[in-house]
Amino acid sequence: MKAVIETGGKQYTVEKDTILYVEKLDTEVGKTVKFDKVLMVDDKVGTPYLDAIVTAEVTKHGKNKKIKVFKYNQKKNYHRTQGHRQPYTQLLIKQIECK
Repeated sequence: MKAVIETGGKQYTVEKDTILYVEKLDTEVGKTVKFDKVLMVDDKVGTPYLDAIVTAEVTKHGKNKKIKVFKYNQKKNYHRTQGHRQPYTQLLIKQIECK
């Protein structure tokens, strides 16, 4: 059973036992999270959301690899380098319930 959920302003396609990386959630490791913003389950499409729940377990928190942000203006002696590491939460999808 496939589902499309929305979290952190993004949409993700999930199945049971899928490992998913999302924007950092304020939840402890080992706790369960329920997503009620389900856009689609198999072929059922909601307007905008379905009456379904996707349950996931938080397995890890971390940060992605560092990216470099470089700003430069030609002929103005302006250049700035900045690094950024985006925090994430790793989820394990446990169950998809469609009511």
